[in-house]
Amino acid sequence: MVTATKRSLRVKVFADGANLEQMQMLAQEPGVHGFTTNPTLMRQSGIRDYAAFSREVLKAIPHKPISFEVLADGVAEIRRQALTISDWGDNVYVKIPITNSEGMPLTDLVHELSYRHVKINVTAVFTLEQVVNSCAALKGGAPSVVSVFAGRIADAGLDPVPHMRAALSICRSMDTRIELLWASPRELLNVVQADEVGVDIITVTEAIRTKLGTLGKDLNEFSRETVMMFKRDGESAGYRL
Repeated sequence: MVTATKRSLRVKVFADGANLEQMQMLAQEPGVHGFTTNPTLMRQSGIRDYAAFSREVLKAIPHKPISFEVLADGVAEIRRQALTISDWGDNVYVKIPITNSEGMPLTDLVHELSYRHVKINVTAVFTLEQVVNSCAALKGGAPSVVSVFAGRIADAGLDPVPHMRAALSICRSMDTRIELLWASPRELLNVVQADEVGVDIITVTEAIRTKLGTLGKDLNEFSRETVMMFKRDGESAGYRL
């Protein structure tokens, strides 16, 4: 494996979260290329008004892509919400799940909306069949993203690297304007893996993003810093043997 450095990364880093103050700060970072959020993250952040919060974010960050998710489960209401969200700004991508909660595919609607110039981020994608179906729906439409939940694939005990490599091949063969996103990374190594695979985007939590500075760090230096941490913490705690 080639060791990556923060400066050499080709994959675009998107910040995942729902904290307005933090998002405003990260929008000034050249290493943060965009943002994603979802209803779960907003709920965890105590957001009560979904639309009002989203509009605040867009007012503060009009220059980088931001993905907002629909809240509905039925096709007609998803269509209405997607068109509403899309109208919020030119930098908006609308997150539509690959299926609804009953497992009904939403690819026909994705195709319709993409050809109505809605920028779509197909989310909750896991299988390669879902990648094929997403790309087929998006092919030739508006700029789009396919979000494959590589972290959760790893949680199922499967190696996400060959899976994402295959997903990227599908995206490239279908339409080179369809961007592949590595979603739900579990550790900093996933950023390096996504970069080596050639994935277009990876979402990162703040906990992972703050570790980007350690990419390519000298391991001997890292070892000594770790020893110093143990020594400092033992002394601070007043431990005696």
